[in-house]
Amino acid sequence: MTASIFYSDATRLAELIRHREISPVEVMQAHLDRIEAVNPKVNAVVTVADDVLKAAKAAEAAVLSGEKLGPLHGVPFTAKDSIDTAGVPTQRGSPIFKGRVPDVDATSVARMKKAGGILLAKTNLPEFSYWIESDNLLSGRSNNPWDVTRTPGGSSGGESAAIAAGMSPIGLGTDLAISVRGPAAQTGITSMKATHGRVPMTGIWPRAPRRFWHVGPMARSVRDIALAFSQLVGPDGQDALATSTVQFDAGIGRQPYRQLRVGWMVGPGFGPVDPEVAATVEAAAEALKDIGVFVEQVSIPALERDFALDVFNRLHVMEMKPAFAEATAGHEDEMYKMAKTMLSLPDTSMKDYIDAEQAAERLRDGYADYFSGYDALMTHVLPIPAHKHGVEEFIIDGQTVDATYLQGATVPLNVTGLPGVAMRFGTSKEGLPINVQIVGKWQAESTILHLASLLEGVSPVRSLHPDI
Repeated sequence: MTASIFYSDATRLAELIRHREISPVEVMQAHLDRIEAVNPKVNAVVTVADDVLKAAKAAEAAVLSGEKLGPLHGVPFTAKDSIDTAGVPTQRGSPIFKGRVPDVDATSVARMKKAGGILLAKTNLPEFSYWIESDNLLSGRSNNPWDVTRTPGGSSGGESAAIAAGMSPIGLGTDLAISVRGPAAQTGITSMKATHGRVPMTGIWPRAPRRFWHVGPMARSVRDIALAFSQLVGPDGQDALATSTVQFDAGIGRQPYRQLRVGWMVGPGFGPVDPEVAATVEAAAEALKDIGVFVEQVSIPALERDFALDVFNRLHVMEMKPAFAEATAGHEDEMYKMAKTMLSLPDTSMKDYIDAEQAAERLRDGYADYFSGYDALMTHVLPIPAHKHGVEEFIIDGQTVDATYLQGATVPLNVTGLPGVAMRFGTSKEGLPINVQIVGKWQAESTILHLASLLEGVSPVRSLHPDI
């Protein structure tokens, strides 16, 4: 086993397999060995799928026989344990669902398999996918491979940690307010939350509140995110919110016909931001400017009028509480911290709920106004690098805030449905990853992936991996 296999991206592995330079069996065995070596320290993988070597041998036979191969043929992938996988436990981070084995794959999993991917394992998450740390009563706490005393985030923290540590080249996470982009930032990988409805949520729980949930790819390169998204995108006839038929081409390297216009900001409107993080966003903006992109500092007044995190909190509680109450009925002794917290929250009054709905409309209008003059927006993902386990209050740039404020720059995209890519561009003084977020217009994933690819090409941290 060599790092050249388990730290190769999915696109490279697929190329090597297609050209018979490496076999799917070698690739699968390398990842199984890597899981055995580092998962005891990280606790990112909760279930390894059965017969993965058998599946890899079948993939090898298809290569040797000259069959038509999918773009991810023979490449292992992982999925967060809230995403249904036929014949493989999907236990949602709770003893209440211990031993639950779906009969049918989620649409996203089925599409990864159709592209030739082989499901390797399921990854850890917080109870019911609901918190910014991946910890639960069933499978315990996941650790950050850059520093195991710190969190890899949530709710797709097991997925981010597995990819960062070389246990998986590519995978699927879900995102309610932060959950594919925050964990990517804490572990230094790449992820994307597409426009709401671009990728069906069929086969994923919880679904409430449906307007905010997304499923998205997580990987170690921008081209992998583009490739996976090209396979995941499109309606499935089951998720009524997944109706967009806008096409997507995974060829992210083509130069647009005109100079792109990008604004960057770290506030106001997002809450406090650590100076190291703010400096990384500015450095990324300057890097884009240096390669010919028009870049300038901006503000979005709508974010200052309506704090998106407050809007989100007033809207989602009323919709998530019934789902949690139904799931935990008769199992109250098996609830962990976040389910108890959710059920203890006061209901939002009808007036506050309607006010929040109107605020969400103002936020959408504010972004629409911004994007009438710009192609993309660059922000931070998190206001601080990965934090120690269990911290519930932070002092950020001199201001004391609770842990929910870590979602300040990510949750606006869930409230508005806009797409965003998270990718690493910096390192903290403690050696931890710092990511930036590139936000695009609705349906404009190709633009933000193009910009992310350009930025990746000049990144000072492109090839760094944790020493674990």
